Amino acid sequence: MKKTIKLLILAAVVVLQAAVIILPLLYLRQFSLPLNTIFTVISMLMVFYLIRLDINPAYKIPWIFILLVFPFFGWIVYGMYGKNYFTRKERRRFANIGRMYMDATALANNRIDELKEVIPYRYPEAKYLMDYGNSAVYGGTSCKYFSCGEDMYEALLTELAKAENFIFMEYFIIEEGKMFSQIVNILIDKVKKGVEVRLMYDSLGSLSKAKDNSIRLLKAAGVECYEFNRLISLMDNRYNNRDHRKICVIDGNVGFTGGINIADEYINETHPFGKWKDSAVMLKGEGVWGLTIMFLTLLYGISDVKKISEEYRPHLEVANSAGFFIPFTDYPIDDEANGRNVYLNLINRARKYVYIMSPYLILDNVLVVALENAAKSGVDVRIMTPGKGDKKLIYLLTRSYYEPLIKAGVKIYEYTPGFLHSKSMVSDDEVAVVGTINLDYRSLAHHYEDAVWMCGTPVINDIKEDFCTTISECREITLEFCRKKSIFKSLLIPILRLFAPML
Repeated sequence: MKKTIKLLILAAVVVLQAAVIILPLLYLRQFSLPLNTIFTVISMLMVFYLIRLDINPAYKIPWIFILLVFPFFGWIVYGMYGKNYFTRKERRRFANIGRMYMDATALANNRIDELKEVIPYRYPEAKYLMDYGNSAVYGGTSCKYFSCGEDMYEALLTELAKAENFIFMEYFIIEEGKMFSQIVNILIDKVKKGVEVRLMYDSLGSLSKAKDNSIRLLKAAGVECYEFNRLISLMDNRYNNRDHRKICVIDGNVGFTGGINIADEYINETHPFGKWKDSAVMLKGEGVWGLTIMFLTLLYGISDVKKISEEYRPHLEVANSAGFFIPFTDYPIDDEANGRNVYLNLINRARKYVYIMSPYLILDNVLVVALENAAKSGVDVRIMTPGKGDKKLIYLLTRSYYEPLIKAGVKIYEYTPGFLHSKSMVSDDEVAVVGTINLDYRSLAHHYEDAVWMCGTPVINDIKEDFCTTISECREITLEFCRKKSIFKSLLIPILRLFAPML
């Protein structure tokens, strides 16, 4: 009931704020001739300003279109939503977060020189993440890959039950149901036994899904709950910057990440879009430190946590570990697109094959060219997307990229049993990325994301095998299929492509 009231209040605030903008403009229309000239000049100045910005051109084009076609109010809309307006206080806090992250990373036993010696071809990818993502290269780590949410959930419950010191959980979505209720029971039991438990969840992602009663129950038991980027008004453009990460760390020794949220469809207890296909990884050992500091540094941004304690470091020694791991994160507040560049590096450096799973395929020109060029150069490029979309317009937009990619030699497959939510990329039996990063503008530019880059480890074979096995449940998309579009869709797609960076 309280969630419904919150939604109604939010809707009322949005309507009120929109009225404050629109009504004066309607009143001023009687002075349209001189005002139109003034607004046109303002819009042109905004266009010149946009052209000068050193940002991805794909983000400029829709705003330039709006400013030129709607000079009367386009510049107002751009002023509200066109930029990320972080306050000085927020930027200072982010700078502190960055310093904390670097300081904590420095405590790691960075294996980058060892990687350079063993697998020199992959050194530039690791060097990029170290220099521009403040992310260390870890060895001494084991990794297990989960090809479905059910298996990951079983392992998560097992590891949570073993917790002795602390549990950190961070998710985009927490939703009432079997999955959440079983986790809640474990967390409450652990707090009673003296385990430190912290839960961070995204305000928008969990809106109307996580009931106040459950959160109050957790807080009353002693669980520290944090609501990230609390949604107050849709007129604040920072509502775009969601915490899309999925991280669970247990005693510093075990860490989970991937595409799986805390909701029943992810473990196929419910089926809103058919069978749900997802993936995740579980790290044990040194590499978990990367996930731990991701959680704690972002927590600093929304709480009074001031330092990263040594007590959170991993103390588990993994026998017979092989390969290298780089847990990394991507922030919208800085100017470095870590997720996008990691994907680009992997595609551009592929020699034999690159296999990709992504629920969305909304690409800028650089990514399109990278995929096309790889395929034209003889690399086996395959992309797997959902056979059923969770958002109709986004699904239509995803399919609009098929034809040019297929023409270049890229093979596209749709997962027919339902919705594919996995975010993974594997190449040449040597390197892979698994995490939360979708191939769309929202993930690559607006959200807080995380993933694990891994190289030279046996788990890469499991990721490849999952892709190859899942192809048997897919249909391969042909050019004939792509060209079977209604006139309405043919007219709608260019509009969607124009505004894709905003969707």
